[in-house]
Amino acid sequence: MTKTGADYAWLEEDFPDIAGAYCFTLVRGLSPAEVMSRLEGRPVAPLQGISAVVDAAFTQYDPEEGDRQLVATTTVGGWTLLIEPNGYLGVTEERAVPASGGTNWVSHFVNINGVGTFLWAEDQVLRLCFDPMFPEDRWGTGPDEVLDVMERIGFHLDEGTPETDLSSLAAFALAEHLTNVAITPALLQDTTFACATVQIR
Repeated sequence: MTKTGADYAWLEEDFPDIAGAYCFTLVRGLSPAEVMSRLEGRPVAPLQGISAVVDAAFTQYDPEEGDRQLVATTTVGGWTLLIEPNGYLGVTEERAVPASGGTNWVSHFVNINGVGTFLWAEDQVLRLCFDPMFPEDRWGTGPDEVLDVMERIGFHLDEGTPETDLSSLAAFALAEHLTNVAITPALLQDTTFACATVQIR
């Protein structure tokens, strides 16, 4: 059964430090090291649990090194999960689409202002991209390919304002639908993440 945005309500309740601003990316069939190689990542020490990742992301910036984003990675089934606290690399088209060569790349981002992006690329083709807050404005080669799923899982596609905005959480449900990978509290809390920093500009 397809999950909905409501099934991810635990993220905001249990992990407020990451829930406010993040980018989650899933890449099929590549190891974390292979994904980081495509992004020209520089390995740093591993970190246990998402709280340590968030803390490190906000303290690792070095002005002399330029603007680098901390990326935490782990393997989940046949996919690599990348987590960027307060980051957006995974939904940056000029980085994500080329990096999706020979694989499937599913990423979603939101910042503290509620601005977001959902991006699905496959083998260097952008299949779907939209702001979860405004899902009626979609682009890519298959903008309506999963429209029925989007309607079921919590994206507001009708006129008017919804009573409860689940758009950001619905992005987790859509990513799970496309990848069969569920983000869980245990995954965030218990994983020792391989980490790297990536130049973002």
